[in-house]
Amino acid sequence: MAMLSVEEQLERIQRGADQIEPFADFKRKLERSVATGKPLRIKYGIDPTGIDVHLGHTVPLRKLRLFQELGHQAVLIIGNYTALVGDPSGRDQTRARLTQEQVEANAQDYLKQVAKVIDIERTEVRYNGEWFGKYSFLDVLSLTSKITIQRMLERDDFTKRFRSEPSIPIYLHECLYPLMQGQDSVDIQADVELGGSEQLFNLMMGRRLQQEAGQEPQICLTLPILRGLDGIRRMGKSLGNYVGVGEPAQVQFDKTMSLPDEPMREWFELLTDRPGEEIATLLDSAQTRPIDAKKRLGMDIVTFYHGAEVAEQVRGEWERRFSGKQDPTEIPEVTIPQADIVDGSVMASKLLTLTGMVKSNKEGRQKIVEGAVNIGPERVKVTDPVAMIPIVDGMIVRLGSKTIRRIRLGS
Repeated sequence: MAMLSVEEQLERIQRGADQIEPFADFKRKLERSVATGKPLRIKYGIDPTGIDVHLGHTVPLRKLRLFQELGHQAVLIIGNYTALVGDPSGRDQTRARLTQEQVEANAQDYLKQVAKVIDIERTEVRYNGEWFGKYSFLDVLSLTSKITIQRMLERDDFTKRFRSEPSIPIYLHECLYPLMQGQDSVDIQADVELGGSEQLFNLMMGRRLQQEAGQEPQICLTLPILRGLDGIRRMGKSLGNYVGVGEPAQVQFDKTMSLPDEPMREWFELLTDRPGEEIATLLDSAQTRPIDAKKRLGMDIVTFYHGAEVAEQVRGEWERRFSGKQDPTEIPEVTIPQADIVDGSVMASKLLTLTGMVKSNKEGRQKIVEGAVNIGPERVKVTDPVAMIPIVDGMIVRLGSKTIRRIRLGS
């Protein structure tokens, strides 16, 4: 299939991009690629430091997928050696180092999850241990001679730790990371490298090392950092504001529906293939309510990972619960032993503890006082923590709008 024109490719590639440096060189590379029919080599590196890929990780992966669709060669670097160092980008402290065994185990799981986003069969997958595993100490000395300490301290995170927070150490091994990432570009002869906006220093290092190696330097294409479900901080599992690519469809949709309105345009642009005009219509039309646009967003995300039919199902399920105030189709069941039931009843605060909805009777009492608990088909609100609640097999107990249990009587 013939490549799209340079102008058509640029229009699609620039969508959602933060920086393309240098842009004029990128355009020349595309023009040569179109003229010769030779694909560009598009590099993206991931360090297998964990095993949960979330939507924030997919922003550069989706751009890599776009390059594949445009006919270029995706090169995925699995940083099994850079992961042993730990990338300090965007951090104000040293990342914990992993063992080789941990890195290898994580790498296999990463590939399975990444395959949900890019065409892994058409991707050149390389481990940077291929070249770094052969390095002698003299090779390391040669690599470190290619940058000065002054230049290294220009990195934002190092500058902060050196000048503003001298109590936070900068370990020497951290300074190897940008050099190693840059050397990856030399070894795979990258034409373009993708990365987050905080990665520009590392990506520019690749250009520098390629020039020293006599190669044409790569283009640095950076992408914004996706804000998480709180609408403020970057998406991250440790912050609890993430949507995982491997999560069930209903969880993905429900989490997306909890997103504040303000970041929706950003999510549409970075996580969906909808044209810009369509996104503008969805978000700016006086006839469109924010919740309707958010449902479209949730369905787009679920469709990508689970299919359109499943997306319709999870939207319907969400509407049953939140719009129609109906209980979900599938409700977790909890068995209460007869020994905990006195004259057919259980004290309200203890009931919440027995169902696992709270961790203690004290927390249960607080939730009841807050008016967050109701029971049965009529949704009768429980207001007295010490009230005795008659227990019937199959009865439903609700805590807030999301936590719900069906009671089963034990022997």
